[in-house]
Amino acid sequence: MSDSSYNEPSLTLSRIYTRGGDEGKTSLVGGQRVDKDAARIECYGTVDELNSFLGVLRLTVEAHPELAELAAILLRVQHELFNLGSILATLPEDVHPRQPRVTEKEVAQLEKEIDRMNGPLGSLRSFVLPGGSRAAAELHVCRTVCRRAERLVVTLQRVDSVPAEAVAYLNRLSDALFVWSRWANHALGVDETLWAPNNASSGS
Repeated sequence: MSDSSYNEPSLTLSRIYTRGGDEGKTSLVGGQRVDKDAARIECYGTVDELNSFLGVLRLTVEAHPELAELAAILLRVQHELFNLGSILATLPEDVHPRQPRVTEKEVAQLEKEIDRMNGPLGSLRSFVLPGGSRAAAELHVCRTVCRRAERLVVTLQRVDSVPAEAVAYLNRLSDALFVWSRWANHALGVDETLWAPNNASSGS
C-alpha cells in the first residue's frame, strides 16, 4: 500500500465539546461506545501521549541546526503515530482498506535510520543514563512512553485482534529513540553518562 492510497481526514472540528463523554464513555471509529479506560482506549491514548511528547521534543531539536535530520524524521514519525492511532481506534471488522495505518514499510524505514545513525557511535560498555543534552533527555522520555504504549498494545492483543505491525512499529520506534538520543549527544558534542552501580550511596 502506498502512502497516497490512504484516505485523507474527512472531519470538521468546530464544536469541541459535545458532553457525550460525561458518562465515562467514548466512541471508536466504527461508532461503538466503550468505557474511556478500556484497553483499546488506553492504547491509542498512550500513543497520543507519545505524539505530544514528540512535539515538545521536536521544538527542542529544531533549535539545533546540527539535528536537522532528526527534526525531519520526528515530524514523519508524528504522522505515523496518528496513522497508528487510527487503526488502534478501530475494531478489526470496521477497518477500511484505505484507512491510515503503520505497515512493514514504516518498520523497515526505522531500521534503516537506526543502522545509519548508530554507525558513528561507539560501542556501549554499560547502560546510558538519560541526559547529556536536553534533546537526548527528552528522547529518553519519549522512549519510555513508547515502551509503555507497546506494553499496552501487547495486553490488548490478548483479548482482541491488533495488526502485528502495531507492536513491531512501537518496538522499533523505542529502539530508534534510544539510538537517536545517543546520536543527538554525539552530534552536539555532548558526553553521555554511563551507568556506574558503585556511584550509588551504598556503593564502594
